[in-house]
Order: sequence, then C-alpha cells, then structure tokens
Amino acid sequence: MLLHNGGNDGEIRVLLRDSSRCPAAQLPMPGESGTATKIQKDPLSYLPCSTIVECSRGRVLYGPKNPSANLYLIIIGMVAVQRIAADGRSVLVDIYKTDELFGESALIGMCDTHEQATALEDTKVMIWARHEVEELVVRQPRFGIALLQWLTQRSIELTHRIESFSSEQIDQRLARSLIHLSQRFGQPLEDGSIRMMPITHELLSRYVGTSRELVTQRMNEFRRLGYVPYSRKEIVLYPEALRKVFGIHVATT
Repeated sequence: MLLHNGGNDGEIRVLLRDSSRCPAAQLPMPGESGTATKIQKDPLSYLPCSTIVECSRGRVLYGPKNPSANLYLIIIGMVAVQRIAADGRSVLVDIYKTDELFGESALIGMCDTHEQATALEDTKVMIWARHEVEELVVRQPRFGIALLQWLTQRSIELTHRIESFSSEQIDQRLARSLIHLSQRFGQPLEDGSIRMMPITHELLSRYVGTSRELVTQRMNEFRRLGYVPYSRKEIVLYPEALRKVFGIHVATT
C-alpha cells in the first residue's frame, strides 16, 4: 500500500502493525514500579502500537500540498520539520530522531499548510490519527497531562530559539545551534570534542535564520580557528571553546 507523498519520486510504504515496536511496550506502565499515583511524564508510555510507515531518504511525509492530520513517532531514522513562508522561504524548526514525536500541529484540528516534514535518511515512523490521540486522552487522562508537559517543553525550547534570533548575531546563533545539535546527535570524544553527522550548510542556514553563503563563510572561519574541524563525512566541534568565545550558555540534554 502506498501513501501520497506530495509529488516526490519514490514511494512511502505502509507496513503492518508491529507490536514489538509499540512505544508503550518499551516503557514501564503506570504503577508497575510501585508508584501508582505518580504521573508518567513521557507520552510514549501511553501510546499503543499503530501503523508503521516506511519512507526513503528525501521523501516528504507531509507538506503544503498534503498537510498531515497525524502525530508521528520516529522508529528509526531522522526527520527535518520546516515552516514554509508564503514567499517560499523556509525555517528549520528542528531535526527529530529515533523515539521522538513530531507533527503535533495536527492536534489543533486544523490542517497546517505551512509545515513540511522530510526524511533525512531512510526512516520508519509510527502514526496516530488526531481522533485516535483524542480518544486516548479521554480514556487515559494521565496521557493528556504527559502530552501537555511534552508540548510545553517543546514550546519553551522554541521560545529560546526566538530569543536567540532577536538578540544574537549570526556567529552566536550558529555556534549555539551547533552546540545544540551536537548535544542531540553527537558522540563525545576523549579530547572534549563532539563528533556528529554532517549537516549541509543549506540546512544549517535554515536553522540559524540566515543565508547559506553566510553560514559557509562562518563555518570556514570556525574551521580555520580550530573550533569546528568539519568535512563532508562528519562535523567535529569543541563546544567549550565555542561557549567561551561567544559567551554561550546551553543546558545539557
């Protein structure tokens, strides 16, 4: 079975439901640890298994031409979510990885024609329709609380991004973004640096809110100074050096 993929070549395949990938099966259910009155803060502990969709690298899961009405969980892979302005320019909201949810805009009950989700690599996602999420909230109010906590945390993170856009120069925004992405996707090395996957300058420019040319210029300068020795295969950065030089304080994740 195929899903509409917004006119892109290739296909997005719908797989059978796989109980071994059920989010709730991977985490303890409420009360199992002897704290029945404690509210689980992770909404994944309440979500039942659902349909798994498989899509290849570069495929659009939803976008302006085919807005989504689903909540998504990444089983494996990475997905970039962007906001598309009326003039065609886009801002990268974030890159999401395995065991992270996205597509929450569908929960407000209106088709968001300005959001686009694209697989950055071969990816599998589990999906729940809006009505399924609503029904689960009615049956399990604690799931509603966990979902609200998750949405609030994501809103706080986006607020910090907006503050960075309005108060920091491009160098600071780029350094902050690299540190943030390295915390989420990187592997610490013995010399204090962090290695992570390569990210195109185009994608970084959409995350920072500037042009690709300026990002390339700043990245070359960071590399010359030894802060970010990157290549096409990987990005290696020294977060403490970037923090010290640009006066950046980033909470660890």
